[in-house]
Amino acid sequence: MDVTIFGAGVFGLSVGWACVSRGAKVQVIDPHGVAAGASGGIVGALAPHVPENWNDKKAFQLASLLASAHFWAGVEAASGLGTGYGRTGRVQPLTDARAVEMAQVRAEGAEALWQGQAIWEVVTAYLPSPTGLMIHDTLSARIHPRRACEALAAAITGHGGQVLKDGTAQGMIVHATGWQGLDALSEGRDRTMGAGVKGQAALLRCDLGTHPQVFADGLHIVPHDDGTLAVGSTSERDLTSPAKTDAQIEGLIARARAALPALRDAPVIQRWAGVRPRARSRAPMLGAWPDRQGHFIANGGFKIGFGMAPGVARVMADLVLEGRVTYPPGFDVNASL
Repeated sequence: MDVTIFGAGVFGLSVGWACVSRGAKVQVIDPHGVAAGASGGIVGALAPHVPENWNDKKAFQLASLLASAHFWAGVEAASGLGTGYGRTGRVQPLTDARAVEMAQVRAEGAEALWQGQAIWEVVTAYLPSPTGLMIHDTLSARIHPRRACEALAAAITGHGGQVLKDGTAQGMIVHATGWQGLDALSEGRDRTMGAGVKGQAALLRCDLGTHPQVFADGLHIVPHDDGTLAVGSTSERDLTSPAKTDAQIEGLIARARAALPALRDAPVIQRWAGVRPRARSRAPMLGAWPDRQGHFIANGGFKIGFGMAPGVARVMADLVLEGRVTYPPGFDVNASL
């Protein structure tokens, strides 16, 4: 075995798929199974950062989002399973004159920074908007998180890899273990490397086809390709009941119905809660585990994990299989020590 990966969420499975695709013998081990943690969520919003104050993180995310169509098409072809991926875009109602001014400036930024491969524009709103205007971007995409992880697992096993609930570490070892992994990485250090942030979300029965996702009133509203629509999410630091939903989710649903009239009578078919890994820098945390020879970290995909996964998979395969560091310096584990 060349590579052992602990954690069968989107980072662990994507890294496993990238390594298998390069001919490595890979096993992915997770005692809880595929997408048992935050990667088993229901929202699936692959949305870009705003095109301003450009930095390495935003450039990396742009490249990863642009690579997503090819990446997920390859996973679907290899597994025979759908991932729900679709670059359907996003709209955002603009609340006041200042928001309109900022959006217009960002449209100019997108024209310069998005390499002509996507558009950010201010258009007439067809959803509730105090200004009558909204942002439309063509870079945002959607994915079905659990189905995408199941397809990754099937692609890995279909190419001779293993996805297990138990096993012995062999070869290079990658830890993609979510918020618990951030806790383990913080042990014995002067400051924490990150923490878990709980989120709650809801799934409604509402078939909007390829309608763009909506970002309004702090909510992601994401139509999926299976006739459902996801609404999320909260950000909570209290982890006493990490998988339990509560009254906060009803507020999300009410705000979503107000933002998107098509949801007025849509039934709620699932409520979800889980904990997402937030690195202290809010960027992915990648690289060699300090003081552990042959061990590596792929963690910290807070809210952007699925959008960053194609890029993270590529650079981690570069590192683990070839010893090359191709990710931004600010992503390196040692930058957070």
